[in-house]
Amino acid sequence: MAETAAMIGYDTTFEVSTDGGNTWEEIAEIFSITPPAQTIEVVDATHMKSPDRTREFIEGLMAPGEFSFEMNFVPGSAADAKIRSLRGAGKVDCRITFPNGVTWSFKGIRTTYEPAVPAEDKMTATVGFQVTGSVIAAASAAPVNSVLPAISGIAQVGQTLTAYPGVWSGAPTFTYQWQEDAGAGFVAIAGATSKTYVPQAGQVGRPLRVVVTATNPSGSASANSAPTADVVA
Repeated sequence: MAETAAMIGYDTTFEVSTDGGNTWEEIAEIFSITPPAQTIEVVDATHMKSPDRTREFIEGLMAPGEFSFEMNFVPGSAADAKIRSLRGAGKVDCRITFPNGVTWSFKGIRTTYEPAVPAEDKMTATVGFQVTGSVIAAASAAPVNSVLPAISGIAQVGQTLTAYPGVWSGAPTFTYQWQEDAGAGFVAIAGATSKTYVPQAGQVGRPLRVVVTATNPSGSASANSAPTADVVA
């Protein structure tokens, strides 16, 4: 017998776009998603001569349904601000990316935002959208970078630099490789594969950069950050 292909929902993401899909913003802290439930309306087409005095029906229009999710409610967070900004925004582009990289894209109108603030449990919120138009399913694709990685911090011996992975499609996971320019181009720094890096004394006068590799079930791709200023002592 074949092994099951069942998956858990962990690592599913939901994103919204308010500029026609050019840029996407992930809503953080979601712990449960109810995807759109499409139904087909049925129209009673019974007439005076319907066979055997039995009602007849024909297929009507598709009702795209509603979409909702539950999240940890963090007042003042980026997710809270984004959801609030969708009030009165009309139709926005929505995208669910499942753990295997398959996406469902649709347009939705934010209809509800219902925080709950219990005294002895975590604060949560339920967010609802009315789906309008078709839900488009797309096969998994390898990650694509739309905003390059970046580095925060001061390029100074003993100071911690932190890598920002950039913005990618395809719900990837990230790995990091820090590099230094030793005069003949950038080369990998042995063992420097975490999100942070602390410049060393031997790197004074050399710029650093980080290479971010994004991976999902369909493949991987890499992008480089801009180099830092030369490391100072």
